[in-house]
Amino acid sequence: MNMNFSFCSTSSEISYPSDSVLRFPVARRLLFSSPELVNFDEKWKKSYISLPSRGTGKVLASSRFVPGKLEDSSIDKKSLPRREPVGKLGVVRTLLIDNYDSYTFNIYQALSTINGVPPVVIRNDEWTWEEAYHYLYEDVAFDNIVISPGPGSPMCPADIGICLRLLRECRDIPILGVCLGHQALGYVHGAQVVHAPEPVHGRLSGIEHDGNILFSDIPSGRNSDFKVVRYHSLIIDKESLPKELVPIAWTIYDDTGSFSEKNLCVPVNNTGRPLGDKSVTPVSDKLENRSHWPSSDVDGKKDRHILMGIMHSSLPHYGLQFHPESIATTYGSQLFKNFKDITVDYWSRCKSPSLLRRNINDTANMQVTGATQFLQELSRTRFRGNGSSYYGNPKKSLFAAKTNGVDVFDLVDSSYSKPHSKLLRLKWKKHERLAHKVGGARNIFIELYGKNKGNDIFWLDTSSSDKARGRFSFMGGKGGSLWKQLTFSLSDQSEITSKHAGHLLIEDSQSSSEKQFLEEGFLDYLRKELASISYDEKDFTGLPFDFCGGYVGCIGYDIKVECGMPINLHKSKAPDACFFFADNVVAIDHHLDDVYVLSLYEEGTTESSFLNDTEEKLTSLRDSSARKWKDQTLPVIDSSQCKESFVPDKSREQYINDVQSCMAYIKDGESYELCLTTQNRRKIGDADSLGIYLHLRERNPAPYAAFLNFSNANLSLCCSSPERFLKLDRYGMLEAKPIKGTIARGSTPEEDELLKLQLKLSEKNQAENLMIVDLLRNDLGRVCEPGSVHVPNLMDVESYTTVHTMVSTIRGLKKPDISPVECVRAAFPGGSMTGAPKLRSVEILDSLENCSRGLYSGSIGYFSYNGTFDLNIVIRTVVIHEGEATIGAGGAIVALSNPEEEFEEMVLKTRAPANAVMEFCSHQGKQ
Repeated sequence: MNMNFSFCSTSSEISYPSDSVLRFPVARRLLFSSPELVNFDEKWKKSYISLPSRGTGKVLASSRFVPGKLEDSSIDKKSLPRREPVGKLGVVRTLLIDNYDSYTFNIYQALSTINGVPPVVIRNDEWTWEEAYHYLYEDVAFDNIVISPGPGSPMCPADIGICLRLLRECRDIPILGVCLGHQALGYVHGAQVVHAPEPVHGRLSGIEHDGNILFSDIPSGRNSDFKVVRYHSLIIDKESLPKELVPIAWTIYDDTGSFSEKNLCVPVNNTGRPLGDKSVTPVSDKLENRSHWPSSDVDGKKDRHILMGIMHSSLPHYGLQFHPESIATTYGSQLFKNFKDITVDYWSRCKSPSLLRRNINDTANMQVTGATQFLQELSRTRFRGNGSSYYGNPKKSLFAAKTNGVDVFDLVDSSYSKPHSKLLRLKWKKHERLAHKVGGARNIFIELYGKNKGNDIFWLDTSSSDKARGRFSFMGGKGGSLWKQLTFSLSDQSEITSKHAGHLLIEDSQSSSEKQFLEEGFLDYLRKELASISYDEKDFTGLPFDFCGGYVGCIGYDIKVECGMPINLHKSKAPDACFFFADNVVAIDHHLDDVYVLSLYEEGTTESSFLNDTEEKLTSLRDSSARKWKDQTLPVIDSSQCKESFVPDKSREQYINDVQSCMAYIKDGESYELCLTTQNRRKIGDADSLGIYLHLRERNPAPYAAFLNFSNANLSLCCSSPERFLKLDRYGMLEAKPIKGTIARGSTPEEDELLKLQLKLSEKNQAENLMIVDLLRNDLGRVCEPGSVHVPNLMDVESYTTVHTMVSTIRGLKKPDISPVECVRAAFPGGSMTGAPKLRSVEILDSLENCSRGLYSGSIGYFSYNGTFDLNIVIRTVVIHEGEATIGAGGAIVALSNPEEEFEEMVLKTRAPANAVMEFCSHQGKQ
């Protein structure tokens, strides 16, 4: 598929390495040609400013929207209802504009707790100006506006959407712009946006500020504990700053460090006052003599200060270049609180005597059920009797249907709480301290499921020797009356109107099959299937684990099209999703050595004999344990002795070129981090896939390992993943454990410890990890209760057989009206396999990678019938399909990347699974 799209270009300095990436499917690229700022295309300008007015026709669009020529607001304010001051309701209502970023819902979470009510989130191309005008000025539904970060540049309409218009027209509403929003504030008033001296992503800087009210109760100076996280490649050129914009914060361009660094250099202080002094220079004085800005000549050297914050001299508009919402930014919550205080103070100075705000729109606060109910009740009690009720209002609701992908609004699953149609009951039995008596999990699996060539079986295998990382393993196969297999393949994206659609094959325990065409995709089908099941919690009371039967299988990377991502440029040869419904399960507790046997059946039907039959097999296996279990480990061989090795899809030179392209995108602000991958292939014919997995688990044990075989799809997965994607437990707690940062183990204990320390202190790896932690906080923030998302472990180093890895843990409490599948939809694909911002990064990666990732980068795990799930990230995995073994591998590309080292890291990640396949095949060939 050939796709040609033109990028926005604003100067000869900013260029893009490719024109084949669609930033997002709705907005078209517009090519600007001005050597400095912008010359608006006349056709676009007419369509942009000639908007129909709502209702009375009093809305007048700006006739002069060119930055640097800001004139009086074009809104006819005589026609507007008077905005009343913020009353004593205890809440501030924020309109949060999402610039297709992956950190917006971190801001959402922060504002939800600080403001007392969740903000309303809209994408930057979701509302027309007349719709925004209606909610902001006619309904008076919001008290302030926050403009999110995002990829790209404020000079490109497709990147910034309605934000420039809001900054231009909403002169009387407090606005805070973050990163891209900060740059937009400067740009709309005539400042130039240029490349920073170097891209800075996931790194920290000390900040000096002038004591502005936005920085109340926050220290100043690089020697203070005020450290901020930066994700940007572009900056506002301070020399081009117009007189009406006032610098309020800055840093030194080389004042960057990693999360673990404690000592940043002491700043040059030319302000004539102590660092951290809260005194505020009057704006009029600043505009008169610019004394607020450090000297442009420091000790004979050119000024190296970079703008980190600005404000408008007469409007309540503020901008921050850094990210206050990042987990590693100190005083981030205080900044948002200060903006709330600014908002309250601003509206309290209105002249109206009324203490109540007009028209609290009960549809304007829809993300969080509790907050919605609160405001609806507030509306009933405060306004029902004064003619301001919104019941029966025919005007467009804020619940307007979304067309630009999955939003948190869409994730409120109205069918989730509907009556269930099928009651499943569970019977189970515990066999205490049995596992070691029968030779462990491997022997149990081989005895129960290893016959018949291992067809149609699963093993979610906590094979790591470190029991602290994984306690339970689950295994099962075909047999129960409720058993079925689902095989789903997306349709060719060029032949359908819905990018979600695909073909589903359902096979039951009697080998009868049924085909369905799923217009809404596989995840929607799975959601409905799980919602149709009811259960009795008493059935699994006493079980120490959450999986009690249900769907077990894998989701391929291309299912991302069902999760708000753009169309797939490549089609997978293997199925895009395969699942069993497992009604009979064996579970092993590796901590206590217990074995559990579980069986599901439908209420009113006969229970199966699985519990008794399995107990007999385990007893037989125990009775034969007098003999010593044989060591079935194959001998290690030199990979150079193998007749056939894995062949990469891309040569070393091609991969390095792709890394350099990624770094060019990052330099131009298109992404903060890009997780570039490739595939390695080897023909293995009819080699025993279960044998390959058994050898892999010996060579490279992992806490989220798995073996899956789907015979009707001629597909097996031999997975030794160390990474959890997402888990939901019975208490509603979501957990993600992304990995970013990998280094090989040392050959001696001393070298090994040195390498481990090197990884822990690596600025590049810390930046990679921090970016993905913030991304996962965002993804969980879309479906979790406000204030519940937290990071109990940040950048821990874990050691495995062949590598050390840097791992973080993010948790949050799921909202009650969100289904388990929608939690997955909000976060899939895992951010550690995409980069950030996720949408733009996925588009770029699709253009660089020459084939589908298939099941690699997807997830393996379970969706239990009781509403819990646990899924890994498919890495360190051999996918065997139709006689070919493939191993996907890659790494996160950031501004600090070294292309040659990135290639070597990719090769390192393929080594363990590739060697396992080659050793097994070589051994088989000698027999």
